[in-house]
Amino acid sequence: MSLKLVDPQIARAIDAEMERQRDNLVMIASENYTSKAVIEAQASIMTNKYAEGYPGKRYYGGCENVDTVENLAIGRVKRLFKAEFANVQPHSGSQANMAVYFSFLKPGETILGMDLAHGGHLTHGSSASFSGRLYRAVFYGVDPQTHRIDFDQIKSLARSYRPKLIIAGASSYPRVIDFEAFRKIADDVDAYLMADMAHIAGLIAAGLHPSPIPLADFVTSTTHKTLRGPRGGFILAKARYAKQIDSQIFPGIQGGPMMHTIAAKAVAFQEAMSPEFADYQRQVVTNAKALGEELVAQGLELVTGGSDNHIVLLNLSRTDLTGADAEDALGKAGIVANKNSVPFDKRGPKVTSGIRLGTPALTTRGLKDTEVKAVAQWIAKILERPYDMNLLQDIQSMVHSLCSQFPIHNL
Repeated sequence: MSLKLVDPQIARAIDAEMERQRDNLVMIASENYTSKAVIEAQASIMTNKYAEGYPGKRYYGGCENVDTVENLAIGRVKRLFKAEFANVQPHSGSQANMAVYFSFLKPGETILGMDLAHGGHLTHGSSASFSGRLYRAVFYGVDPQTHRIDFDQIKSLARSYRPKLIIAGASSYPRVIDFEAFRKIADDVDAYLMADMAHIAGLIAAGLHPSPIPLADFVTSTTHKTLRGPRGGFILAKARYAKQIDSQIFPGIQGGPMMHTIAAKAVAFQEAMSPEFADYQRQVVTNAKALGEELVAQGLELVTGGSDNHIVLLNLSRTDLTGADAEDALGKAGIVANKNSVPFDKRGPKVTSGIRLGTPALTTRGLKDTEVKAVAQWIAKILERPYDMNLLQDIQSMVHSLCSQFPIHNL
């Protein structure tokens, strides 16, 4: 029986979400559109199978087909990133990080991660996260002038606090991350190095960002964002750490793996090895540069002045407009973005002084730099007149027209 007959309320909500995605420009840097093949795999009957354990070592019978799927996912992601070991079972990037921490740290030991307010992630030590409640978190940030990662500060903090684990990675940092510099500091204080590449995994797969794989002890990631797969996570590591990580994912922090999602991950990893995927990632970066350049030309300020990856971070701290108000105005015009703190932000995290913009979803729709520059011009007009409803409605009409020219192929 169809969903519309069984549960019309849920069916209507799904239809409304399809319309929202279809008719709006998604510029949230951590969102993307999967392929039809990924959706088909995730919506498959693999969801029916309980498969606690690992391929060949399950706690339930009837796992021969899900074993095939998980082995394919493991082999593909290892090949994609040239890694020695992979675990593809984490339900999210947060749980991938948790598994690494639980494997190699004791409660109360010190971790050194990027300050959330400077572009880090909740699971890099924030007091709102398990990572800040279970471990002694010390934070590094960015240089006050350049807003780029301050490696002198990291070195000083590492020598002062002697962390057990140093975390390299960010959720709103628009520049290349120097993993070699992190490795040198970790070696200097005899610390483990974990690279969280969730945001830039697709760029790394395409060779457009330096890879942390040869340098880090552990690498965690999500499978969505630039990698353009289903929502989920995975862990890569040196082979010598395989047993500890596997045992922490199961039975340490998770039960049965979501085999339908692992099937979708396997599809995404296969897609990411294609020449077309590399072309796509190059366009993601080209579009981000075009977006940043046009926003600057329109008189707006960017954190670090530009972008090396898929993220452009608008700095509104010199204006009366808050990030929350800017997000609301953009949304009314059909441009979906998120408010975001900027380095040394004087406004709180529920208000902020920034807007984080990303190009992965726009690029998946087929927009090139010409269209992206037009979008940048619309953004500038909206931020100049955020409460002008006539303007917002006019731009919303242009957004709908652009969306119709570049349909989402999985809807």
